[in-house]
This record gives sequence, C-alpha cells and structure tokens, in this order.
Amino acid sequence: MMMGLRWSMIVRVTLTVFVLWFGTLHVQASNSVSAFVQNAIYSNRITVFSKSYCPYCLRAKRILAELNEKPFVVELDLRDDGYEIQSVILDLIGRRTVPQVFVNGKHIGGSDDLSAAVQSGELQKLLSAS
Repeated sequence: MMMGLRWSMIVRVTLTVFVLWFGTLHVQASNSVSAFVQNAIYSNRITVFSKSYCPYCLRAKRILAELNEKPFVVELDLRDDGYEIQSVILDLIGRRTVPQVFVNGKHIGGSDDLSAAVQSGELQKLLSAS
C-alpha cells in the first residue's frame, strides 16, 4: 500500500515538473516568434510574409521588384516556425492569409492592396517617408 502511494506521488511530481518545464518553453518560443515578427516589420523598409508557391505572393514580390524595391521576405512554408508566425500575424492584423506586406511598419495588406497602393501613389508616399 505504501509503495503504491509513493509511486503515485512520484508520478504526480514528475507530471507537474514536465508541464511547468515544457509550458515555460512554449511561452518562450511564442515570445521569440512574436519578437521575430515585430523585428521583421519594424526593422525593414518593406517586409513581405509569403509562401514560396503562392501566386498572390509571387505577384506582390513582382510588383515590388518592378519598383526596384528589395523587401525582406519571410517564406513561411520554408520555415519550421511558419505556422506560429502566421498565428502571430493573425493576432496583429486579423488575417492569416498571405502575402501580408508591411512598409515602414505600416500594414498595407495583400497583393491586391499593394497594387492599389501603387496605383493611388500611397506606396510611393510611404516609401519616400523613410
């Protein structure tokens, strides 16, 4: 009887330590992904969150290339933390879709929004402000 009680206590303690340890790791990983996203957005003139196979992403990158701009591109499908990055983007702007384009820290949107910003002159204004 006493032996069974000891094993029960050992299992509880082990599980508690496990949950606390790995829970802490998950929070730290989440914080580092969030920090990466914030740093990408605010440390680069243009940031594009993209997927390498996405036709809309290719269009957005082509529009920027035609303007001789070299954005910082994060290819989510080529990263182990791509899904987590997409979740952070969802929290920031309410969208999970790609591409998501940021200029000087301001969210522009997807490829249609980027194209509209070029046509209206808004993109050029944002770029000249830097």
